[in-house]
Amino acid sequence: MEAPLAERIRPQKLTEYISQLHLVGEQGSLTNQINKGIIPSLILWGPPGTGKTTLAQIMAQESKRPFYQLSAIHSGVKDIREVIEKAKQSGGLFTAKNPILFIDEIHRFSKSQQDSLLAAVEKGWVTLIGATTENPSFEVIPALLSRCQVYILNAFTKEDLQALLKRAIRTDSILKTKNIQLIETEALLRLSGGDGRKLLNIFELVINATDDEIIKITNEKVTHLVQKNTALYDKTGEQHYDIVSAFIKSIRGSDPNGAVYWLARMIEGGEDVKFIARRMLILASEDIGNANPTALIMANNTFQAVTTIGYPESRIILSQCAIYLASSAKSNASYMAINKAQQVVKQTGDLSVPIHLRNAPTKLMKELGYGEDYKYSHDFPNNFAEQEFLPSALSETKFFEPGENAREKELRMFLKNRWKDKYNY
Repeated sequence: MEAPLAERIRPQKLTEYISQLHLVGEQGSLTNQINKGIIPSLILWGPPGTGKTTLAQIMAQESKRPFYQLSAIHSGVKDIREVIEKAKQSGGLFTAKNPILFIDEIHRFSKSQQDSLLAAVEKGWVTLIGATTENPSFEVIPALLSRCQVYILNAFTKEDLQALLKRAIRTDSILKTKNIQLIETEALLRLSGGDGRKLLNIFELVINATDDEIIKITNEKVTHLVQKNTALYDKTGEQHYDIVSAFIKSIRGSDPNGAVYWLARMIEGGEDVKFIARRMLILASEDIGNANPTALIMANNTFQAVTTIGYPESRIILSQCAIYLASSAKSNASYMAINKAQQVVKQTGDLSVPIHLRNAPTKLMKELGYGEDYKYSHDFPNNFAEQEFLPSALSETKFFEPGENAREKELRMFLKNRWKDKYNY
């Protein structure tokens, strides 16, 4: 059976690898290590279809090491131990050429599965390369994470994706026999969602569905063929990010019905319970915030509960939380406040901390007046004393703008009573 296009044109050498110049460009943080063959155990963290598996294979090939691959979806502790035993036999202990063990979707491994890797990594039987689309700080156990370097792969840019298409036309043994004209690429890029593998799958679908002597790729043709053949290119669950986006937007839009529908789609698709719960945890702060502070507590409790329980019962807890969040008052005021504050910090740099706010742990600092004019709030009526808490260059700058909901209207009145006209609350 003929291999898919994405597999046929998979880069075999570093010079063929597209994108991730911060890792594998001339000055890339991995380039020198790959060239010298001195590769540490590491985690590759990035969106789907950005070349994590390919990069791991190239590392093994260029450093001339045995390469073993496991998928966290299909492998258990028994499989891990078998591969480690093979690796021990194929590579010398404590040598620079110990085998590479690549684990795809390592975030799906349980704690016990990850524990089973520790000795092999620590004793140098294998060099572990894990690939994940999830933040390894949450998904990889601390003991394993401390033994690995984490490298972040960026989403493909428009230029990267177009380069991928052009290389496929130029180098693939099948495509280069056809007369293909890339007239428009916007629909291809949009439908790919930045996933290189998905882009090539869609592209191949369009090529194979066209019998014309000259195959003209247009937005209209791509959209028509893809809508007609959705199952052909989306059968491996590549709508992952589209569906979670619809889920979050339904909650943000206060529609519990839409939220539960998209939740059901994720559950039926076998989505990780922690992935769903984590998205709700972020939303509880970003989109609800102080309009209903209990939302964050609810979402956090949901995350803890589903982490303990798992499927199938977790579906009930996820549903309860999604409905609660969708039915809650909304505010992005806290989210906007930190965005504004970070932007100001980037623009103004390291402004000095006002003298009266500085810590004074030494006698010299006290003599220099550190903390001298600070007013301890609890010594004043209503536990409040008007004073300046920002660097002088930013005096009266307002970052937090309360939303138009009952709770934040109370916050606005509280702040106005304290600060009068200073921040124009």
